Amino acid sequence: MKISVQTRPRGIALVIVMIAIFVLSVMAAIFAMSMKVETKLALNADHDQQLLWLGRSGVELARYVLSEQMTIPNEPYDALNQIWAGGPGGIGESNSPLTGISLDNHQVGDGTVSIKIVDLERKINVNTVNLNPGELQQTLTLMGVGADGISVISDSILDWIAPPNDPRPAGAESDYYQSLNPPYYAKNAPMDDLSELLLVRGIRDHPEIYWGGSPTNHAPARFQQKLGFVNSPFQEPDYPFGLTNIYTAISSGHININTADENVLEVILNGDDAAAQNIIKMRVGPDGEPGTADDTPFTGIGQFMNAGLSQQQIAQLSRICTVRSSTFEVHVTARIGDYHREYVAILFRNSPTDIKILSFYWE
Repeated sequence: MKISVQTRPRGIALVIVMIAIFVLSVMAAIFAMSMKVETKLALNADHDQQLLWLGRSGVELARYVLSEQMTIPNEPYDALNQIWAGGPGGIGESNSPLTGISLDNHQVGDGTVSIKIVDLERKINVNTVNLNPGELQQTLTLMGVGADGISVISDSILDWIAPPNDPRPAGAESDYYQSLNPPYYAKNAPMDDLSELLLVRGIRDHPEIYWGGSPTNHAPARFQQKLGFVNSPFQEPDYPFGLTNIYTAISSGHININTADENVLEVILNGDDAAAQNIIKMRVGPDGEPGTADDTPFTGIGQFMNAGLSQQQIAQLSRICTVRSSTFEVHVTARIGDYHREYVAILFRNSPTDIKILSFYWE
């Protein structure tokens, strides 16, 4: 009688060993990847902290430059040819502590900072438009916004920054904004940030009014820019500039005649483009380029008399303009090797020894 004995399949041990090796290899790869990620995260965290302090160092550099600028003899003004604005510096700066200082790739420890300083007095404070609503309407006209749009946008902006006691005919209050999806309330108070305009009736559905340009990016004809003709129903609106180029929500409320661009000057001169160009010509010097060594900035308000302006225009500029800036937006690029981060600060300068940081954030 034969007895058959079942034997285990040959090669099963080899299969088990291979499976074990495969599982261990996968676990080792996962562990190695985890260690690499953890190391990367730790390195990023370390760089984040270093970049933050570099960003703060950039703001302190800006404060130093703005402080020294204010102490330079024979330059009782702020202008585009000065070092803080990225210019070569005036005559007084050549013998000041600012000589040779660079705002680009300034070495700080193991990293570098680059800063760009822009004064906010070059723009109109949007929270003051209720003092002269005609300036707001003039802005929209120069942009080429149609008559109906001018009424809606102008009244809605004024309603947004004012208490809800006396709504304007074409404006909007909370009852309108509550009907939207999603609903929200009107601010009924001064704007803290200009981007609030993107919530205002007439602008929220047409952000190109805020930013300028159009979806097609087609340059409009000159008559469209200056006379405010309405676009045809089949033509995309194309604005030569946006509200963000004219207005700011933070400033002293005055406008620096040395840094305001032609569009801002034209708005405050009630659309007089020739007068705005005269002011630009007076301050840019013989080469006709702003921010160069031969610039001839205004040193005082009285020099408006030489710009060929009417008495009414001189009175207007004397009331709202200045040759000094107080509020500055500082953009800082902090860099360590391949890592970099952008920071923004708002500074308010009362005096060379009193420059406050109003806000500091990263983008």
